[in-house]
Amino acid sequence: MRILVTNDDGIDSVGLHVLARAMRPHGEVVIAAPDREYSGAGAALGALHLIQPEVRTVRVDGVDEAWAVTGPPGLCVMFSRLGAFGPGFHLVVSGINPGANVGRAIYHSGTVGACLTGRNGGLSGVAVSQAVTGFGVEGQGWDEMIQDQQWETAAVVASAVVGGLVASPPAEPVVVNLNVPNRALHEVRGWRLSEVGRHPPRAMANAWLEPINGHDGAFNVRMSWGDEVSLPEGTDGGTVERDEVAVSYLSRMVAEARDDLRAAEAALDALVTPARA
Repeated sequence: MRILVTNDDGIDSVGLHVLARAMRPHGEVVIAAPDREYSGAGAALGALHLIQPEVRTVRVDGVDEAWAVTGPPGLCVMFSRLGAFGPGFHLVVSGINPGANVGRAIYHSGTVGACLTGRNGGLSGVAVSQAVTGFGVEGQGWDEMIQDQQWETAAVVASAVVGGLVASPPAEPVVVNLNVPNRALHEVRGWRLSEVGRHPPRAMANAWLEPINGHDGAFNVRMSWGDEVSLPEGTDGGTVERDEVAVSYLSRMVAEARDDLRAAEAALDALVTPARA
């Protein structure tokens, strides 16, 4: 069993190192993670002809092989599938992200995006995020907010889930999105299969332009965020707010039949002859 461990917070993240060491009982662990912060990158690969990706070896205590990549986490996973870091991998594990990746935040999360990239290539993945006590906006947590992160709790939870996947692989690849409370393990109240909600616990509320002195037509974008909100029970955000581990199974994107788009279809019919199955 070869396990690729990555993240979107960069190769120096404490959460990444704790998670990678927790994976060692389950197989051969290789880290391939961005060389810098890529929070919010989703499953992006970047414009490869412009960024000219590079990798370098780094040392992480307790892990035999680690690489820093000059690109986002999705690119780290793609390179791993193409053989850049040795023989093929069987599982992608991403995190530990400081800040819950719940609700709409999963669309932009590099933590989740890394696993979705693996899922697209036929690999299951486990995305591991941990709530930030008192603060955390759209799946992100600032440095000063994460001084008291209880990384080991999230690592132990992730290890249990990975152990189950290794012992009994799913019938088809899946992304397990784990959101863990920032509590000691004995304070976690349980776990729950959770639907993906619409909102994160705290969202960006406003954005405005502020002129940059001396630069005509140039502006800084300033932002503010709303108050923390209580999310519905049963959603991923509501579950982790209640000190339970939220578990959500994410599938690949699929097309869906719609009956409310007839006008758009009629416009296409008028333009081109529709293909018939």
